[in-house]
Amino acid sequence: MKKITLTLIIGWLSIGLWWGSIPHAAAMANPLTTGSSLESIDNRSSFLGVDEFLQSLPDNYYTVKRIGELKKLLQDKEAVLIDVREPAEFKSGHIPGAINIPLRSLTQNLEKVSKDRPVILYCSSGYRTAMGVMALQMLGYSNIQGFPPSIQGWKANGERILSSV
Repeated sequence: MKKITLTLIIGWLSIGLWWGSIPHAAAMANPLTTGSSLESIDNRSSFLGVDEFLQSLPDNYYTVKRIGELKKLLQDKEAVLIDVREPAEFKSGHIPGAINIPLRSLTQNLEKVSKDRPVILYCSSGYRTAMGVMALQMLGYSNIQGFPPSIQGWKANGERILSSV
């Protein structure tokens, strides 16, 4: 049941974030009243609680922010690094030592997600990483972190990339 609920939540977040990212779509989601214009519609109030929560999080909460920190964890073989991008993205280039578990199949591959060692997720930009971290946290994993620089930050820093293409 948890997996079904989690899948629904992830789907809802994906649609909600996509819908809210398109200004005219967000305006269509809110009924207009007499004298209203699209410019005056502001749906940000629904995010105030979320913003408050996110701003209260301490530094490094759920994240490995620095490339050097990630490299040390990987060098010491302390952490499991999971690339949550699609297989074709992974094959085109990934961080050395990473395993590929696409976000869409994360809950079907929980046996590959360690509960004993730190687990660090990354993707292309951080979006799928955030959903994966949230999903695993909801499933009771307390050892999950994201790597916000993701593959783009890794590449921009001139770090080595492995590819199987």
